[in-house]
Amino acid sequence: MTPKVPPGRAGRLWLRHRLAALRRGLTVLDRKRRILRLERDRLADVAARTGAGWEAACREADAWLLRASLLGGHRAIRLAAGGPLAEVRVEWADSMGTGHPGHAVLRPSEPGAPPPLPGTAALVPARDACLAALRAAVEHAAAAEAARILTEEEAATGRRIRALRDLLLPRLEAELAAVELALDELERSDDARVRRALASRDGAPASREGAPSREGQAKTSCW
Repeated sequence: MTPKVPPGRAGRLWLRHRLAALRRGLTVLDRKRRILRLERDRLADVAARTGAGWEAACREADAWLLRASLLGGHRAIRLAAGGPLAEVRVEWADSMGTGHPGHAVLRPSEPGAPPPLPGTAALVPARDACLAALRAAVEHAAAAEAARILTEEEAATGRRIRALRDLLLPRLEAELAAVELALDELERSDDARVRRALASRDGAPASREGAPSREGQAKTSCW
């Protein structure tokens, strides 16, 4: 809802203040969008790099799990997979007022001793490879989520800029032009009225001095 413009000179002053605030806001939003775009590009590169590392770690973990299953069977892998779950702590960062994951730390559970079964020597490197894949997944998830959040915030900032620049700014400028035109016409009308009043006041004494009085007219008619 557009606020009602005050009448007269107060409206002109109000519109000028609104336009100045709007232009300053557009400058700030444009700066925010540029900074968000740079940070988004940086995080997108980090997400791509961590994604590639995650895929490589997953391939390594799959290879070691295959070796472990071939040597000790699936039962050995199930026995080695017991224990408490790992924990992930996410530290949040701020970019131009937008919160996003900054750094994620994986806290793995304390691994138990591998089962003393023959042919399970691959369980320890398989466990380490799975832990490395999990750590790479956590890093990639944090970077991808941060890039997604900043991408959405940059798009929202762009929409705000377009709405203010293409809709509100022209409307306020048109209203200011209309108010200034009305005030100019009012001032010209006032000037013309003042000039007419001054001209009528200056012409009244001259007309009284030039016109003969009634007594003079009467004496002239008697003679």
